Amino acid sequence: MATVTGAFSGSTRASQGLPKVPTPPTGWPIGSYETYAEAHRAVEYLATNDFPVQDVTIVGVDLMLVERVIGRLSWPKVLTTGALSGAWFGLFVGLLLGVFSQQTMSFAPIFVGLLSGVVFGMVFASVGYATTRSGREIASASQLVAGRYDVLAQPRNAEKGRDLLARLAMRPGI
Repeated sequence: MATVTGAFSGSTRASQGLPKVPTPPTGWPIGSYETYAEAHRAVEYLATNDFPVQDVTIVGVDLMLVERVIGRLSWPKVLTTGALSGAWFGLFVGLLLGVFSQQTMSFAPIFVGLLSGVVFGMVFASVGYATTRSGREIASASQLVAGRYDVLAQPRNAEKGRDLLARLAMRPGI
């Protein structure tokens, strides 16, 4: 099972020796891959072969922001999406109010929360769309991707890492 760490991962950052501020990576290149999945598989291979993976860094090189167009925005689509997201939040709040309500088996808090959520969701969605509408007629999803992914290792283990990854590259069917 993989563990994901990030900027808000907690106190384990200090114990792992990770820098507290953005810092360029260090180490020697031991492999280069076209996709993150390939680089991750290489690091997994190193881990299964008792390589000290705490000395490994995966670095995305030649970063690009890719925006994929999902569809066209329109008032009906914006209002429907706002109503649906507001309904979910309103339902959650209504259920919480219903649980802590003094009345037994009353659906009034749930109904009020649901209705309020729909109204507020539509209002917030329409305000957001109206303020950005001048240049925003499409719905899209952005993703940061790299042209290649380099695997770096600290110099004390770089040669061993290169040897292991060369063995991985020579395996048939991989």
